[in-house]
Amino acid sequence: MIVVTQENIANRSIAQTLGTVHGQSIRARHIGKDILAGLRNVVGGEITEYSKLMAESRQQAMDRMIAHAEEKGADAILAVRFTTSMLQQGASEIFIYGTAVKLA
Repeated sequence: MIVVTQENIANRSIAQTLGTVHGQSIRARHIGKDILAGLRNVVGGEITEYSKLMAESRQQAMDRMIAHAEEKGADAILAVRFTTSMLQQGASEIFIYGTAVKLA
């Protein structure tokens, strides 16, 4: 599956637009990770526990969007965008969306 943030793919033409596709992941922080993050907050530096959590969440959302596109028979997803939101204290959502297309 070709996934791009552009509205087209170089040297390829779109045969059919199949519509929007999306994926999402909602994750909550873990109390153990919060303790480690709190310690990092005191000494400074990257909070690797949260970075890893968000990276896993982004990948899960991407995998779900690709699965949605495959269900529609797509060859590629164009104009991909990510958005994040905090749903409640300690839980956030990553939402990814784009346009599924069939290439010529």
